[in-house]
Amino acid sequence: MKKGRKVLLLEPNYKNKYPPIGLMKLATYHRRLGDDVTFFKGDLQDFILEQTCIDCLQQLQYIENCIAWTEQQEFIKNFIRRKDLTLFDDIAFLASENKPLIKECLNYYRNNYILGKYKQEPRWDRICVTTLFTFYWTITIETIKFAQKMVRTPEELKVGGIMASLLSKEIKRATGVEPIRGLLDQPGILDANNQFIIDELPLDYSILDEIDYEYPTRDAYFTFMTKGCKRHCKFCSVPILEPTYKPKIDTIEKFNVVNALYGESTHLLLLDNNVLPSPRFTEIIQEIKQMGFYRGATFVEPNQLEIAIKNLKNSINDKAYVRRSYKLIHKLLKRLRGNAAQTYYNVLDKYALVKLETTTKEYLLAAYPEIQEIYEKNRPKTPRLRHVDFNQGVDCHYITEEKMKLISEISISPLRIAFDSLKVKDKYIKAVELAEKYGIKELSNYILYNYDDSPDDLYERLRINQELCDRLDIHIYSFPMKYIPVKGKFATNREYTAPLWNKKFIRCIQSIINVTQGIVAHGRVKEKGNFFEKAFGGTLEEFRELLYMPEVYIVYRKVFEVDLGYTPLWQELFRNLSKEELEEVKPIIESNNFKEYHGKIRNPKLLNLLKHYTISREEIKKVGKDYKKLKKRYDRLIKNDLVEDLSLFEVE
Repeated sequence: MKKGRKVLLLEPNYKNKYPPIGLMKLATYHRRLGDDVTFFKGDLQDFILEQTCIDCLQQLQYIENCIAWTEQQEFIKNFIRRKDLTLFDDIAFLASENKPLIKECLNYYRNNYILGKYKQEPRWDRICVTTLFTFYWTITIETIKFAQKMVRTPEELKVGGIMASLLSKEIKRATGVEPIRGLLDQPGILDANNQFIIDELPLDYSILDEIDYEYPTRDAYFTFMTKGCKRHCKFCSVPILEPTYKPKIDTIEKFNVVNALYGESTHLLLLDNNVLPSPRFTEIIQEIKQMGFYRGATFVEPNQLEIAIKNLKNSINDKAYVRRSYKLIHKLLKRLRGNAAQTYYNVLDKYALVKLETTTKEYLLAAYPEIQEIYEKNRPKTPRLRHVDFNQGVDCHYITEEKMKLISEISISPLRIAFDSLKVKDKYIKAVELAEKYGIKELSNYILYNYDDSPDDLYERLRINQELCDRLDIHIYSFPMKYIPVKGKFATNREYTAPLWNKKFIRCIQSIINVTQGIVAHGRVKEKGNFFEKAFGGTLEEFRELLYMPEVYIVYRKVFEVDLGYTPLWQELFRNLSKEELEEVKPIIESNNFKEYHGKIRNPKLLNLLKHYTISREEIKKVGKDYKKLKKRYDRLIKNDLVEDLSLFEVE
């Protein structure tokens, strides 16, 4: 039988909410071909260290099999990384007749790691690198260049995904690698004479347990009911990524495969870019209900440890299921009390399952019969509500009463309705009203800004959501989302500023929403008043003033408004400026650069106003909650008519 290839799947080490769908399909593809698949996301140097330690352990076991080398993994890792000699104090090591060979082995792998000799003998037959947003340019290019040193033949480095499709020429110029554009929706794209259509394969969820990174949406199915979009909005990349609209994707068969292999999940996360135009929408809703996500559906989690042990017995991704079993076992250990806890722990201790480093497939399979009953009796069995999330949002242009009624038949929560422009105001409001009519109370949307809108436009859309919440007694969670071009010089960073925006206005919006982790929720609490009005202003005029407020005064509202009393001083100064004075000072504030105005401004009123902008977040963090230090430092500057260079001041 032909030996399978060694395949490495890499996701750059950026923070992201959703797992790499493309790599999960590739994992299924390569496993079906009999390849040895490894997935990694994290510090790339840590990955090299981990692989070096695995090789070293295998060689040490061959040299001296009487030593429990798995228990020495941390020592070995520390020796390879920084030559920690603590390992040499181990009694078993001291008693071994093979000490010279052991030392030679350790030094060999240490040199291999420190000097980068592993690059001379690449181990990977194929490396697949996924890419996401274009503004992750730097870390993605670094990952591709790392992969170039690790793959045996350059042609077997495959780069795909969103950024690869949007900036393929730029990636080739930066790395020499020709990315794969678009979907793997035809047979033979990666391997000739191969009939698998990778884009249609079920996802391999097991790879997510190979890494330490925890995706926030882990407890869900990820799939599509449609592909593409019938609209071609200028700000959107979907026409490039998924140019052909597919009104229905076969899902049930893949869903059943996933359930049989990995067990059921709680939620259903659908990544369709525009599901409503599909002429098969009724069929899609029926299929979602068939999958168990009808309105009011509940879910009792299956015995995840039983599934993990079953997959270990079947040798399905041993690394992943050793790690998953360990996590599940120790998660339950924290819940146990009394005799059950002691009995359970004794079994873990007996089979060296107390630490992940010593946990092995063999020990897990041996221990499971002894903890099986305790685990089943005490694992969580509380029913939970299931949720369906069309995560990319639905398009209000296509919402009808009939379609909203259909949506209400599934366990939708939240219903995301796009509100990217005031041009769709009437259609959007009608869509929200229909949702409420059919009992959908939890809604959400992404609010695009910094495109062809203005700050006034953004405020109006957020205000409309607040009014809808009040009038209809619903909840709408808004996520203001800054537009970043998908092409051109601004695609690879977050620096783009639209014509009606500027750096200060963008920083203001980011400062407000950072306090709530990006969410603008309906927040009317009788004792505390209206959160939206406090955060964004009760009127458009208040919002416009807020745009010019010093950033730290926005982030640390109570500190500067109440504790220090600086915000009222700034407001008095700002509100009393003449039209001419505003015209002079606004460009400086809008640039968000307060280091170069000295010498350019001579008006004492403006100089006093600009002093408020020189307090930085870093200085606030330095003093912590000891605001007396801050007050002592800045009172003389802010409250007196002094014009001084703040760089002369030092935090005590």
